[in-house]
Amino acid sequence: MTVHVQAEVRPRSFRRLGLPAFGLIALAALFLAAAGAISIGEVAIPPAEILKVLGNRLFGMDLAVDPIREGIVWHYRLSRAAMAASAGAALAICGTVLQALLRNPLAEPYLLGISAGASTGAVLVMVLGIGAGTVTLPGGAFLGAGLAFAFVAFLAHGSGGGTERVILAGIAGSQLFNAATSFIVTTSANAEQTRGIMFWLLGSLGGARWADTALALPVLAVGLAVCLFRARALDAFAFGEDAAASIGIDVSRVRTELFAVTALLTAAIISLVGAVGFVGLVVPHATRFLVGPAHGRLLPASALAGGVFMVAADVLSRIVVPGQVLPIGVVTALFGAPAFAFILWRSRRGA
Repeated sequence: MTVHVQAEVRPRSFRRLGLPAFGLIALAALFLAAAGAISIGEVAIPPAEILKVLGNRLFGMDLAVDPIREGIVWHYRLSRAAMAASAGAALAICGTVLQALLRNPLAEPYLLGISAGASTGAVLVMVLGIGAGTVTLPGGAFLGAGLAFAFVAFLAHGSGGGTERVILAGIAGSQLFNAATSFIVTTSANAEQTRGIMFWLLGSLGGARWADTALALPVLAVGLAVCLFRARALDAFAFGEDAAASIGIDVSRVRTELFAVTALLTAAIISLVGAVGFVGLVVPHATRFLVGPAHGRLLPASALAGGVFMVAADVLSRIVVPGQVLPIGVVTALFGAPAFAFILWRSRRGA
């Protein structure tokens, strides 16, 4: 069942970008996307006023700015853009790690059933009021994600480990928790609750605030640091567990450690913004084509590209349908699915 990663086929004239060059391009793209995210919305805010707000907030300046617009820029749009960038970076890192660990180009952050468990936890809080007000929606989602990961880890370990077992355990966990979510919704939720659940399941940045970003950024930083520390091991895992063991890597311990890191990152992001698909699937492939497969370069490049992708998707979610904000997961799927199809087409043509 393991899908072996095949060698990339690129035009002979194509030259990969070095990490510094890619980083500069990605940071410029992130800056432009964030500028769009701050200025675009029901209330159009000119760049000069945005700069005044940033001057007041970041440098303690006392420039004259409309308080309402200052609140929109700082408390709503900029915090939303920061959360989008954090979420995109975390999901892209998870996809990059899982594709190497499982040697499966279709691996993504939700393969381990974490998304399904988070959905069940969120639904329990929204519909049944589990926690009696002491457990928030993100808290319920995070607990559900943790329970799902523990369940999948138990199944995988009990079946003897191995990448095939992990994939099968993830599928089993996803089916179980998806069934539980559907059962709760169909038997207990009213029409308003069902609509709210569906919107959350498709991903939403509407409620993102600085407090959410303050939770996401430390988790992202720790997760990226651990994955970079294991970059050499990930390079070896891409050639198989035997290759990793042959150079002295403790395969079982490192694999468990990286699975736990990806589970933590995924659970944290899903609990804050809901289930956003295709970021962890498409971004690593596109970035790998640009900077190469070495994880020392691929991980930070994927993080930057994932942040750009999510912020741009958030901007598009506000302008695709006039007067309506689409769930962010709808936009990532609309643009991610064709992009992934194009990647598959190119690899098939070059095979």
